[in-house]
Amino acid sequence: MPRILLLGGTQDARRLAEALSRARLDAVYSLAGRTADPAALPLPVRVGGFGGAQGLAEWLRAGGVRAVIDATHPFAARISANAVAAAQATGIPLIALERPPWRAGPGDRWTVVPDLDGAVAALPDHPARVFLAIGRQHLAGFAARPQHRYLLRLVDPPDADLPLPGATAIVDRGPFTVQDDLALMRREGVQIVVARNAGGTGASAKIAAARHLGLPVVMIDRPVLPPRLAVDRVDKVMDWLHGIDLGA
Repeated sequence: MPRILLLGGTQDARRLAEALSRARLDAVYSLAGRTADPAALPLPVRVGGFGGAQGLAEWLRAGGVRAVIDATHPFAARISANAVAAAQATGIPLIALERPPWRAGPGDRWTVVPDLDGAVAALPDHPARVFLAIGRQHLAGFAARPQHRYLLRLVDPPDADLPLPGATAIVDRGPFTVQDDLALMRREGVQIVVARNAGGTGASAKIAAARHLGLPVVMIDRPVLPPRLAVDRVDKVMDWLHGIDLGA
């Protein structure tokens, strides 16, 4: 069984997986399973949930895991909270690889909202072309604003009807460049961008493109998580691991 559990699903997690593989550390990469065809990884992969915080704690104990790394998306609040609870219950050390959030700068036209409901409420009453850059799991609430023409960008083709009839869905996998997103927004006539504050560089192209075009952005703030040790670079996680007793 692995000595390290890496909760992944992000580009940051991929870079960390590569570092763990190069260091020949005994780790397993955990995916929630929402992406139908994930890219190949340099570590053994486990797909699926654990059954909440208690199930995760039991899995950690049964497997003799010595360290947990949370490199999930900043909005994967449930698994991150479960990881903190499981680490506390088992006494297993936990660290998070956490991207710094984006900050509005010169030229940005942000409306910051606390959650998806706030994003729906922040949209104007008059019809607009809205780029929902938020993933397919979070679309249903925007059905309350049917006057808008929605543009979606999805990693996988939808396996069921989308909750936004008439929306334009583009299936494509990032990372995207600023030029990619400038071309997309111009071609589709985007007037408003709705985004989650994922932070980092992997998903920042749409924010830079909106700034360049002078478009308003409805920015959804990050969920509040339980206190935990967090760092912002792969090398800092590796340094932390060197101080952990990973056993034989």
